[in-house]
Amino acid sequence: MTSDIRGRGWAGVTAEPGSQAALDYYLIMPAADADGAPAEAIVVEEFTLTDDLRTVGLDTAGWWPAADGGWWSSAVFGRAMREDPGLRARIRAVSRPEAEAAYRGLGGGELPGETRLRALFHDHQPLPDSPPLRLTPPRVPDGFHDTRVYRVLFAGEPRLPLLADVMALAREAGDPGTRIVGSGELRTDPDVFTWEVRRIGPGVACCLDLTAHLGTASSEALGPLLRRLTTAMRHAGAVPVTVERFS
Repeated sequence: MTSDIRGRGWAGVTAEPGSQAALDYYLIMPAADADGAPAEAIVVEEFTLTDDLRTVGLDTAGWWPAADGGWWSSAVFGRAMREDPGLRARIRAVSRPEAEAAYRGLGGGELPGETRLRALFHDHQPLPDSPPLRLTPPRVPDGFHDTRVYRVLFAGEPRLPLLADVMALAREAGDPGTRIVGSGELRTDPDVFTWEVRRIGPGVACCLDLTAHLGTASSEALGPLLRRLTTAMRHAGAVPVTVERFS
């Protein structure tokens, strides 16, 4: 899929320099197939990123009406969201407006702003970090300043039809044995981005591999695009685990 940044609804890819990314919002449902039922809890998360967009930490906070209406912060719960298939099946990624509606519906009132929500992060989970793995010198195509390769690892597997806006699905994407289930491309003068979604064990894990050919020393468009793709994967049912840089 080759898409124009304006013609395919990609206005959110560009961002104000230095702007802070929004938090990730989830609802915890009472059961895996209870999409129409009220949520049991609300969870907000934020990854800590290095300047070159590798993950080095995760913060998780939640609100459970049964817990006296109070907020809690738990690295253990953040890990369980990724390691426990039963819990992961009950998680629904939502937008902030959807989280606000759920919070009001559960009797919480107005959902705190993101500055206040970040202040609730008390149990930080450090994540392993290493510099980019460079097995060979980076091969930068003619006409580009730099080439970077990122991998976003996810727990679980996305519902593939929900990714149609960000990639073209492979013909055999529905076959559990198909490894590369879809791919996409975006050209934003002077940069070119390509990506693939791969299975890592059917139903267990998957990853999004993004290659960024940067036309200048600026990587301003890279972070918002990486977040846009990660958000699409979250809303399709996969839970992000880490972002690694390979070159």
